[in-house]
Amino acid sequence: MTMPSKGLVVPAIAFALALFAAPRSFAQAGGSYPAPAPPAAQGADKSGAPAAPAAPKVDPAEEADYKAFFELKPEENDKRIDLGENFVLKYPKSKYAEGVYSQMANAEYAKQNFPKMYSDADKALALNPDDPTLLVLVGWVIPHQYNPNDVNSDAQLEKAEKYEKHALEILPTVPKPATMTDDQFAKAKAAAESQAHSGLGLIYFRKQNWEGAVTELTKATATATPPDPTDYYVMGVSLGHLNRFSEAADAYGKCAAVPGGLQGPCKQKGEDAKKQAAAKPAPKP
Repeated sequence: MTMPSKGLVVPAIAFALALFAAPRSFAQAGGSYPAPAPPAAQGADKSGAPAAPAAPKVDPAEEADYKAFFELKPEENDKRIDLGENFVLKYPKSKYAEGVYSQMANAEYAKQNFPKMYSDADKALALNPDDPTLLVLVGWVIPHQYNPNDVNSDAQLEKAEKYEKHALEILPTVPKPATMTDDQFAKAKAAAESQAHSGLGLIYFRKQNWEGAVTELTKATATATPPDPTDYYVMGVSLGHLNRFSEAADAYGKCAAVPGGLQGPCKQKGEDAKKQAAAKPAPKP
């Protein structure tokens, strides 16, 4: 079950950037996660009405550091990691910690530092298990970085499958950031859903669940813009295992139509699939 390594990073980067505006736009309201609930009212006033909750204490230094972190440009990944690490060390109990860990994980993904990405993603998801950006991204990266010789590989695939399925459950209910238009938000959610199906397709491919892989990758490629040639490649391999050679040739043809390192391999595999389809006996009437 070998798979070319080229063409694996562009779709996830596109998704991360598509939703990157969301946590930045929420900066003044506590990031891309729900603002902490106010403390319960203490007692009541003389009229008998519940007393207004006390305003949470504001640390001006923390607010300033948080603002500086989220005002970084998307491409400033090294600085984002440095400021983020300093922030969580300085304010370990901050209400902004989840958002900082989340954005550090995205920056570490861009730097291809996967162990650190997983570590910070785990910390973010421990604080907010409903972060769709991280659920989709981590669930997508794990099967792409799959190593069958790793004793934890099966457990990692199970984790990735759980993440992608949960992301697909919660994406329909994700609130729209105030600074995004309806069209921008719809496109971002569609990209996230496509990415989640892509991740599930590769997870099933790794598990040799060929039918499951084809089903999920069909969903992933139906709305992906631009399409991921790796999805078409994996779909072609999976269809070949199912002896659906004509469909495999079509998948390889779509892969070969996308510029990049997979064009050559997909063109060759497409020709092979066509020959296998031609040699396949016609079904009995």
